[in-house]
Amino acid sequence: MRGFAAGVTFATTTAVIWGGQFVVGKSALEEVDAFPLTTIRYALAGVLLLGLLAAIEGPRALRLEGRGLRLFGLGTLGFAGFNLFAYTGLEHAEPQSAALVASLGPLVTAIILWIRDGVRPPRVTSVAMAVALVGIVLVISGGDPASIANGSVGWGDALVLLGVISFVLYTLGAARHRELSPLRYTAQTAALGWVSIAAATALAVAAGAAAWPSASDVGAIAPELLYLAVPGAVVAVLTWNAAVGSIGPQNAALIGNLIPVTTFTIEIVRGYRPGVLEIVGAALTLGALAANNLLLRRQRTTAPQRTERADEPVLEAA
Repeated sequence: MRGFAAGVTFATTTAVIWGGQFVVGKSALEEVDAFPLTTIRYALAGVLLLGLLAAIEGPRALRLEGRGLRLFGLGTLGFAGFNLFAYTGLEHAEPQSAALVASLGPLVTAIILWIRDGVRPPRVTSVAMAVALVGIVLVISGGDPASIANGSVGWGDALVLLGVISFVLYTLGAARHRELSPLRYTAQTAALGWVSIAAATALAVAAGAAAWPSASDVGAIAPELLYLAVPGAVVAVLTWNAAVGSIGPQNAALIGNLIPVTTFTIEIVRGYRPGVLEIVGAALTLGALAANNLLLRRQRTTAPQRTERADEPVLEAA
C-alpha cells in the first residue's frame, strides 16, 4: 500500500506540474519565441538530467554504447518534435485547449499501433476517440463548432496534436531499449534531442521565422524558464516514470487526466470564464479518457491472463 500511495503521489505531482506548464509556457511565449525558448529550456534540463544520471548511475552510464544514432532519432522525435510543435502551437492556442489536446496521448497511441502493427483498437477505445473528438471541438471552438467551418479557429491546436504524435512515437521507441533505466533513456535522448532543437532554432532564426532573444528578454522570463526546465522537464518526467513503475501505466494515465483539469483551474483563477458548451466539451473529453481506461482495465482483469505488450505505454505531455 505504501508503494501504491507513493505512486499516486508521483503521478499527481506530474499532473499538477504539466498542467501548470501550459499556462507558464504561454506567458513565456509572450516575450520569447517558441524555438529559442525550447533551446534554452532543454540546454538547462539536459545538463541537469545528465548530471543526475552520472551521479546516480555513475559516469559509465553516459556512454551511448552503439545506440547513439537511434537515440538521436528518438530524442529528435520526443524532445525536438514534441516541444517545437507544441510550443509553436501554444503561441496560437489557449492553454486549456492545448492541455486537452495533449491529454489524448493514450488514444493517439492506439491509432499508431493500429497503423503500425495492425492492432485494431477495442470498440470501447473507438467510441472514446469519437466522444473525445467532439469534446475537443467544443473546447477549441469556444463552444461554437460552426466557427471551425468559418475559419475562426487557428491551427495552434493542430500543431499541439503533431507534437503529441511525435511524443507517442518517442515513447513507443522506449520499448526497444528496455535495457536502459528510465533516467538513462530520458537523459540521453533529451541531450541528443537538444542538438536537433538547436539546429532547428538556428535555421528558424536564419530564415527570419524566429528571433533570438536579448539577455533582457531572457531575464524577463527567468521564473517561467526555470519552471519549464526544472519542474517541467526534469522533476515531472522522473516522477512520471516512478509512478508508472509503482502503480502501472493505466493507473498513472487515469491520474494524468488531472493535467487539463489543472490547466483549466489555473486559467479560471486567473479570470478565464468558460462557456457552458466549453465545460461540456472538457467533461466529454476527460470522461471519455477515464471511461476508456477503466473499461479496458475491467476487460483485462476478466480476460485470460496474457503477457503485457512491451509497446503499450501510456502517454502524456512532456
